[in-house]
Amino acid sequence: MPVLHNRISNEELKERLLQEAEPRTTISFYQYFPIQNPQEFRDYLYKNLVALKVYGRIYVANEGINAQVSVPTANFDAFKTFLYCIDVLNGLRLNVAVDDDGKSFWVLKVKIRDKIVADGITDPSFSMENKGRYVDAAQMNHLMKDENTIIVDMRNHYEYEVGHFEKAVEVPSDTFRDQLPMAVDMLKEQKDKNIIMYCTGGIRCEKASAYMLHNGFKNVFHLEGGIINYAQQAREQGLETKFMGKNFVFDDRLGERITEDIIAHCHQCGKPCDTHTNCKNNGCHLLFIQCEDCGAKYDGCCSTDCKETIHMPVERQKEIRKGIDKGQNIFNKSKVRLRPRLGEKQPED
Repeated sequence: MPVLHNRISNEELKERLLQEAEPRTTISFYQYFPIQNPQEFRDYLYKNLVALKVYGRIYVANEGINAQVSVPTANFDAFKTFLYCIDVLNGLRLNVAVDDDGKSFWVLKVKIRDKIVADGITDPSFSMENKGRYVDAAQMNHLMKDENTIIVDMRNHYEYEVGHFEKAVEVPSDTFRDQLPMAVDMLKEQKDKNIIMYCTGGIRCEKASAYMLHNGFKNVFHLEGGIINYAQQAREQGLETKFMGKNFVFDDRLGERITEDIIAHCHQCGKPCDTHTNCKNNGCHLLFIQCEDCGAKYDGCCSTDCKETIHMPVERQKEIRKGIDKGQNIFNKSKVRLRPRLGEKQPED
């Protein structure tokens, strides 16, 4: 029986990637479709993608597949052919990264999940078969001119903070499962207006559009392929880009530049900045925005305490972080408990 998972350390794999001269392309894709045996499908994917030297993160569930991967550019056609040989994936839209250095992933992980997007939906009558209508970049720009159109961002607060569409409504929550009922409640008086949902690559807004229709909304749309596909289409067709700033992505890049607008601020000094980083203290690892000056001042950490910690002996660091549950450790300026940890001056609300 072949090994169907990786046995080399992450550190070694990351170093191999950094030394790799072969160009790579970062791609994301998803598809909602019934999978009767997720384990069998998962193993089939893993064996074939390892052979193509694909890295990345893929989730498989009874409801479909969700993937973000890095493919050797020379293997792109073979990768596409393999996917399209799977009947339900034939013709699947592949979102190619907009701002890509080829260093997004360094290991392949194919995991089985209950759902490809954790949504918290328990209503057995909910179905993905009834979903909103797709809009492409040109249609998105046209509908945005209509006063009866509401643009809804179905991403997390830290994604919205660094980039979003003009006049987009933020659904202020840390999780998609919380955002769904919040969006219904926020827009309950707007059920007859054009509602356009969008997200990074399309997977969340597609499910959100189905949920809105399930809750009585009439004219629901979702942006096909999300921000990634919108940016590619706008560039190829010479369209005005209505998205401002950076698109947060869930890989080692932590963001891809869509426009030169910088709409966020350093969480430590408050100057314009949209560069996300993780605190260098492994006992903290807070995700936050940090400018170059503060990065140098705090040695890549979120606070003086964390800066002091990373200069302690390794054994002492391990002792300090024993038993710490970081959970989803993400800076949110609405959470007062996190604010004192970030530097000496906070950005104005």
